[in-house]
Amino acid sequence: MIGWQDMDQAALDDAYANAAYIDGAMEFPPRWAAEAAAFRACTHADLDVAYADTPGAALDLFYPDGAPQGLVVFVHGGYWYRFGKSDWSHFAEGALAHKHAVAIVGYPLAPSVRISEITRFVSSAIDAASARIPGPIRLTGHSAGGHLAARAVMPDAAPACAGRIATCVPISPLADLRPIVPQSMNADLRFDAVEAASESPVLGRPIDGPRITVHVGTDERPSFLWQAEALGTAWSVPVRRVRGAHHFDVIDTLRDPGSHVLADLLA
Repeated sequence: MIGWQDMDQAALDDAYANAAYIDGAMEFPPRWAAEAAAFRACTHADLDVAYADTPGAALDLFYPDGAPQGLVVFVHGGYWYRFGKSDWSHFAEGALAHKHAVAIVGYPLAPSVRISEITRFVSSAIDAASARIPGPIRLTGHSAGGHLAARAVMPDAAPACAGRIATCVPISPLADLRPIVPQSMNADLRFDAVEAASESPVLGRPIDGPRITVHVGTDERPSFLWQAEALGTAWSVPVRRVRGAHHFDVIDTLRDPGSHVLADLLA
């Protein structure tokens, strides 16, 4: 992937296609939705909390037993144009076990908005959740959500509550958006070269303060391994490989209170 500039559209499309290389890939989205619905049905939460007057700009806030010890914010993936907050509720499970409230963030999707706008919606969501929960804030996100979590600890996109952000753990993040520009999915995303560069965490620096650790599955596509390592190198932060995990199950670590992902997130 270091030579992505020399790859044609078909090769880049394939390099960033996850489902074609994961057994049973089509079973994951309906499973996520069903498990998320079951989790919401038995967990104390404030659902559909609007943080902006725009369709999709809402979050679900889940509460632990007893007083929260802090706030975890999870931002979902889907290449910025798929899924919604209600597909991911159950990934609050691990942090709730550690007495943290968890905000599962929804955001308006491309092509109705540009990625630079989504970045700012997510920062607004973090501020809205932080106003409800005291204590340290811990950010995580998966894939495109990993990109958005990383952007939230950069100076030009950090929320007003940035001084409270203790950790940021991007999981399998898209950190360099320039390889997306030639791809067919860009018909929906509408990246130009300028926006792809300005929205790429690898081309900027994080704010001082948060402890940042990148996680990625060992069985992911080479493009995502490269993206994770590129962010680690650019920001001089650790990159941890989750053994045996591919792009769709690496986030299961968020459900396990004893996982390395939770240990870094709650450090």
